[in-house]
Amino acid sequence: MKTETFIPTRSSLLKRLKNWEDQESWQEFFNLYRKLIFGEAIKAGLTEAEAEDVVQDTLVVVTRKMPGFVYDPAIGSFKSWLLLITRRRIAKQLKKRLPVNLGRASRHDEASGTATIERIADPAGFDLQAIWDREWATNLSEAALARVKQQVKARQFQMFDLYVLKQWPVKEVARALDVSIGQVYVTKHRIARLLKKEIQKLSNARGING
Repeated sequence: MKTETFIPTRSSLLKRLKNWEDQESWQEFFNLYRKLIFGEAIKAGLTEAEAEDVVQDTLVVVTRKMPGFVYDPAIGSFKSWLLLITRRRIAKQLKKRLPVNLGRASRHDEASGTATIERIADPAGFDLQAIWDREWATNLSEAALARVKQQVKARQFQMFDLYVLKQWPVKEVARALDVSIGQVYVTKHRIARLLKKEIQKLSNARGING
């Protein structure tokens, strides 16, 4: 998958998704968001089977609503819209676990406009908004890192990977790769600058919340 297809979502992809026949774009969308949605469901305390149901239900709702979705960051981000749909699908799965009488009460709450996810006791004690924001930012960083990896030599990226990402002691990195400690430091700072620049590019081009 090309690096630029990572989160944050490109507005061009959202436009293409309005055409249900564009199967390539829908597959791209699934590849982008399946892991994110599944992860949020698991963190909310659902089983893997329930989480898969959340993924499928969320994608079904997105396909149904996408033709009417208007991408306007001034009004609301795609990230927030997708989170709202995901929250409701998770709530639906949690509600299936409730006793019948409590389930009926939950339906009454929905009719009165109260969000189900806020009415159900939370077995995992999770803050979905915070988790979602962290995962979204993680995806952004991974996208930027993948772009940087394409810009530097493999040996330089290996130095950065061992020293910064895997947190090896600088002496061990130098010994393992047969380079000087100075080379490790210089490479680390150079790639860190490139990474910061790529993160900024991705944020500016697509909007970290868009």
